[in-house]
Amino acid sequence: MKRFLVLYKSSTSASKMMGSATPEQMQAGMEDWQRWSANAGEAIVDLGSPLGEASSVGGAASGNADEHITGFSIIQADSRDAVTTLLEHHPHLKTLGDSSIAVLEVMSMPGI
Repeated sequence: MKRFLVLYKSSTSASKMMGSATPEQMQAGMEDWQRWSANAGEAIVDLGSPLGEASSVGGAASGNADEHITGFSIIQADSRDAVTTLLEHHPHLKTLGDSSIAVLEVMSMPGI
């Protein structure tokens, strides 16, 4: 089974999403996540959590400055296609802002 790092991305930061949501919206969002995670079952290695603002170390800038990584999960599956299918109706895709999900395979380290 392969492992994949799933990054939740949006034009709106996680803190702004959470700060502008009503208690009812927060509850509905959590229910969506619980439904999705129950459906994903044992594919979820780590459900993850929301993330704060990023900072950079080093001289190379990467990514779109208007894009925020708002959270992460770690999922196991036989293939990237299987993960993509699992994420098709993910609740993150309904969040505030222009949202997307990046799927990155976790590669094994040679010699370890």
